[in-house]
Amino acid sequence: MIILAGCGASPAAAPATTEPPAAPSATPLSEEAALLATMAANAPSPAEATPTVPLPTPFPTITLGPTAEPRPLPEGWWDTAVCYEIFVRSFYDSDGDGIGDINGLIAKLDYINDGDPTSGSDLGVDCIWLMPVAEAASYHGYDVIDYYTIDKDYGTNEDFKRLIEEANRRGIRVIVDLVLNHTSSAHPWFISALNDPSSPYRDWYIWSPVNPGYRGPWGQQVWHRSPARDEYYYGVFVAEMPDLNYRNPEVVAEAEKIAAFWLNEMGVDGFRLDAIKHVVENASEQEGTRETHAWMRSFEAAIERIKPGTFTVGEVFGGRAGSLVPYYPDQLDTYFEFGVAEGILRSANTGAPGPYLTAVEEALTRLPYQRWAPFLTNHDQERVMTVLGGDTGKARVAAIALLTSPGLPFIYYGEEIGMQGTKPDELIRTPMQWTGEPGAGFTTGSPWQAPQSDFPTVNVAVQDADPDSLLNVYRTLIRLHTTRPALGKGDFTALNATGGAAAFLRRSGDDTVLVVINFSANPLSGVTVSTRKSGLDPGSYTPNLLFGSGNLPLLTVGSDGSISAYVLPDIPPQRALIVGLGR
Repeated sequence: MIILAGCGASPAAAPATTEPPAAPSATPLSEEAALLATMAANAPSPAEATPTVPLPTPFPTITLGPTAEPRPLPEGWWDTAVCYEIFVRSFYDSDGDGIGDINGLIAKLDYINDGDPTSGSDLGVDCIWLMPVAEAASYHGYDVIDYYTIDKDYGTNEDFKRLIEEANRRGIRVIVDLVLNHTSSAHPWFISALNDPSSPYRDWYIWSPVNPGYRGPWGQQVWHRSPARDEYYYGVFVAEMPDLNYRNPEVVAEAEKIAAFWLNEMGVDGFRLDAIKHVVENASEQEGTRETHAWMRSFEAAIERIKPGTFTVGEVFGGRAGSLVPYYPDQLDTYFEFGVAEGILRSANTGAPGPYLTAVEEALTRLPYQRWAPFLTNHDQERVMTVLGGDTGKARVAAIALLTSPGLPFIYYGEEIGMQGTKPDELIRTPMQWTGEPGAGFTTGSPWQAPQSDFPTVNVAVQDADPDSLLNVYRTLIRLHTTRPALGKGDFTALNATGGAAAFLRRSGDDTVLVVINFSANPLSGVTVSTRKSGLDPGSYTPNLLFGSGNLPLLTVGSDGSISAYVLPDIPPQRALIVGLGR
C-alpha cells in the first residue's frame, strides 16, 4: 500500500469550474525538456489574448560541497525532552459537537503534564506536536486554505493563544505542523491562479502547457489537468494539493512570513515541517533536490533571525541514516529517524536485539549526535500496537527501547495505552480512549469518527488504576528520560551481553545509566555484560535500580576501562533493567 506522507485519505474536491476540453495524450519529454516546459508554463499561447506572466525565477543550482563540521544543538529544552504528537480533532471535545478542539486540549493538559514533577499522575512529557491546526479543506488539515487562522472546527486564534499560555505554565513547549510544500486547491491563492493567467498568484504554483509525461516518486500522477483551461499543474501528492513554487522569491518570503506569524503572534516554540524532501522539484527529480536543500538552509536561517532558539524537526518520510545525511549539517535542527523506528519494532516482534542495536549504531555513526528523533509509528502508519499484533508485552519493550535511546523521542497520542488502528488514515487517527463510557470519554455527542472497538477495556481510566499497565510504564520511562541527563542526552556505548539481551551504557557528565533490555518472550537468567572499553573511570560503581527488579552487585571497572562479566539478576520477558551507576 502506498503511503502519502502527511496527506489524508479524503482530500477536498478541486474548485468547481466549467467542463474542460478533452485531455490531450501525455507527451513524454526528456528531463531537460520537461524542466523547460515547467519553467515556461506561464507563457500564453499565441492564440490567447492574455497578459504575459513573468516566468518563474529559479534559485541558483547549488552543488552541495564538502560537509561542514556538524553543529551540535545548542543547549535548550530539547536536550532531555519527550514530545507527544496530538491530532486535535481526536483528542478531546469540549463542546459536544463530536470534534476535538483547542479548549478540549487545554482541559486535558494536566494529563500530558500537570506542572508538578512529583505528582506521577501525568505523562510528564514536556513538548507537544500538534498536527495541522490552520484552516483547511479536509479533516486532516494537510491541505491548508488559510495559514493565519485556526480551523473553525478547533476554535479561534484567541483559543490557541490561551493554549500556549496554559501549556507554558506547565512547562510544555508547543510545536505545530507547518505544511509549506503545497496548499489546498481551495486556497484563494490557487483559485486565483487557476482562473486568471494574469493573477499575482499565478507564479506561486507550477504550470505546464503540456503534460510532461513523467510520474512521481512512488509511481503516482503528479501533473494534473486544469479544470479551467488546456494546461496542467504540478502536485506531488494529489490534485487537491497543488505544490507551491519555491523558485519564486515571493513564495519564499510568504513562507517566512507564515513562520513569523506562528512564532511571534501565536507564540509557538517550533515547527514540524511536513514533506520537506519534496519542496523544490527539478523536473522529474522530485525528492531531496539541491534546490530543496538550498531552500531549507535559507528557511532555517530566516527562522533563527525571526525568533532565535526556535526548534525545527523535519519529516523526510522513510528517512534513515543513509538517506538523511544530505539534510545535515546546516539545515533543520533534527529529523525523524524511520530506521530506528523500524529496528525497534522488528526487535519487539522477533525478540532479537540485533535490528534495534544495528539501527541505533548506524544512526550514531552517520548522523550528528542528538540531531535525530526516534519514534515508533505516527499518523501516517498503522499504530504500533497493531504492528505488534496487539501484544502488550511487545508494546512495553518497544516503549523501553524508544525512551532509553539517544535522540529526542516522539510518542503518538494513544500509543501509551496501546490504541490500535490500521489504514485507511481515518482509522489510525481515531478519538483518544479516555474511559469505557459511550464515546470513549472523548465527547458527549456523536464522535467525528467512531473509537476503536476495544475502548471499553483499553482506555486511560482502566490503566490509570493498574500500576503495571502500559500507561504507567510510559509514565515511569518518560520521567526517567526527562530527569536523568544520561538518558536524555548522554552518549551511547553498546556492551556485549549474553543470553540475547541488548545492553548499553548512557552517560552525561557525572550521570551514568546502564540499560539491559530483554526483547524476547522468555525470561533471561544469568545474563552478564562486558566490554573492553566502557568509557568509565576505573573503580567501583554502586548500582541504583531505576526500572525493573532484583539485586545487583557492585560494578567494577578495570584500570583500562573494561567491564568483565558483570552478572545481572533475572530479567522477565519483554522487560528491562535500567540502573543508575554512582561512585
